[in-house]
Amino acid sequence: MSDKTVEKKSGGKKAGFIIIGIIALLAIVITAYFTAVPDANPIKKAAESETQAAEESDLAYIQGKGNLIIGITIFEPMDYYENGELTGFEVEFGKAVCEKLGVEPKFQEISWEAKETELAAKNIDCIWNGLTITPERQEAMSISAPYMNNKQVIICKKENAEAFATAGALEGKTVVAEKESYGEEIAQSEDYADFFGKANYVAVQDMKTALMEVKSGTADAAVIDYVTGIGSLGEGSSYEDLAIVEKSFADEQYGIAFRKGSDVTETVNKAIEELKADGTLKKIAEKYNLGEQLA
Repeated sequence: MSDKTVEKKSGGKKAGFIIIGIIALLAIVITAYFTAVPDANPIKKAAESETQAAEESDLAYIQGKGNLIIGITIFEPMDYYENGELTGFEVEFGKAVCEKLGVEPKFQEISWEAKETELAAKNIDCIWNGLTITPERQEAMSISAPYMNNKQVIICKKENAEAFATAGALEGKTVVAEKESYGEEIAQSEDYADFFGKANYVAVQDMKTALMEVKSGTADAAVIDYVTGIGSLGEGSSYEDLAIVEKSFADEQYGIAFRKGSDVTETVNKAIEELKADGTLKKIAEKYNLGEQLA
């Protein structure tokens, strides 16, 4: 073999090593680039986009786990126990909507004061409990179209009903309302100071407790939802000696609250419209003497 032939083969080997080195170097540079700039990797970016979309879809999250956790408190005629079984207008309403969503309803009692925290933490998926629609709540949560009309009323002993319909009659009296409720806002509002401004206001755990306070005489009056009044008072109830005062405050509407930006809201609105159209919602409402209150 000549020296030229050996030199030629040696040169070929060197060129091969150089090419391999360049490829390896390019691989290192590209890997380093995609690591430093993850958005530049189209495959990784597409995978992350799909993951993010799934995480952002509340509907996909709820349907994926197969249930809708509904945050409630106990008050008639919306959510209450009868013979040990949870029943009420919103219980039946919730079941009907969940059937259309293809998920199981799971009703979970919550502290009304902590409702928004529970929702944001995903301990519940919605607040479906006679929630009054307000601009402040619409800023913080995604709220369905209104499904029921309501107002705030005073509940007291029957013998005081006529007197308490007059401004100033509650001066020095003890007035209770559910903490963080719209009733509490009314009782503490400057707009209604002529009625409640000189009363002694006390917050209680829920509307049921508010009624019990008035019945026992530890409070003179309660500010609660009208629908609770018509569902809880009257002949055969535990509060036959109580009455609704012929004076109402702040006409309002109920809605279902979901997490801010939730895509469940639109789907639930569609389900509600279908239940209205086929008469199901009206039938449920009339069962609980709420047919006239539907929005």
